[in-house]
Amino acid sequence: MTIKQLPAAPEARPCAGVQCDLLPKALEAWNPGLHAAEQEAENTISIYDPIGADFFGDGVTAKRIAGALRNIGPGKDVTVNINSPGGDVFEGLAIYNLLRDHRGKVTVNVMGLAASAASFIAMAADEIRIGRAAFFMVHNAWVMAMGNRNELREVADWLEPFDHTLADIYAARTGLPIDDIKDQLDAETWIGGAEAVEMGWADDYLPSDMVEADDPSNQLDSRLAAREMDVVMAKAGVPRSKRRSLMQALKSGTPSAADSGTPSAADHEAGMAEAYADFQKMVAQLTTVTGENHD
Repeated sequence: MTIKQLPAAPEARPCAGVQCDLLPKALEAWNPGLHAAEQEAENTISIYDPIGADFFGDGVTAKRIAGALRNIGPGKDVTVNINSPGGDVFEGLAIYNLLRDHRGKVTVNVMGLAASAASFIAMAADEIRIGRAAFFMVHNAWVMAMGNRNELREVADWLEPFDHTLADIYAARTGLPIDDIKDQLDAETWIGGAEAVEMGWADDYLPSDMVEADDPSNQLDSRLAAREMDVVMAKAGVPRSKRRSLMQALKSGTPSAADSGTPSAADHEAGMAEAYADFQKMVAQLTTVTGENHD
């Protein structure tokens, strides 16, 4: 199909008291070590991280995708390789629009997981290919909100048009009845490779030799662990600013009150211990509130 037939996504940012976070189930299912087996061609964009900037400067943003498309050129074909647990729905909608409006052919390869925001980014392609062992995961817009009952009702009403937009995008790309799409979004649906091709979520299978899995590495483990920690702290109601400072402390390994100059090994250990102790307090708070065990 031509991308000109796809509906445009509305441009919007979260309202007051609302923030986007990764869906925990998607984060748990994501294998960040999956990527293209061969060196990626010049006109290839890789989406191998959560959608939206994270605390470490990683993450896939509309600004980054816009820059990549400018470098490729407006009339050239582009391939987008995706293995992402999703993330910021509003950043995802902006990326979807960028790919939808690109004048060259857009081919999306779902290498491992295209969940949440990554799933509707994939819909902007002229051609979608998916690994037989790969998955789409779709659901309604998912945010974290704080406020009284009136404010939360306003957030629900504010989110509803975005859910309709997502349903329109999926229906236009797959050809499935929009009511069926809405049911799948309500249910939070996981769609495997074979079902994706059969039902119209993808056009063809991705050759198995195009996907490669890295051996576990400290870098991947630490990034995944940090994001899991962020999800736990968010559930505990830790403000985003506090979560950011804790994550930065873990990254730098320096005490939060460290003075200027080069930190010593002792400073590094002290910083890690301080940050980890603060994190443990947050986990304890969550356990007290919910009765869950997060060891």
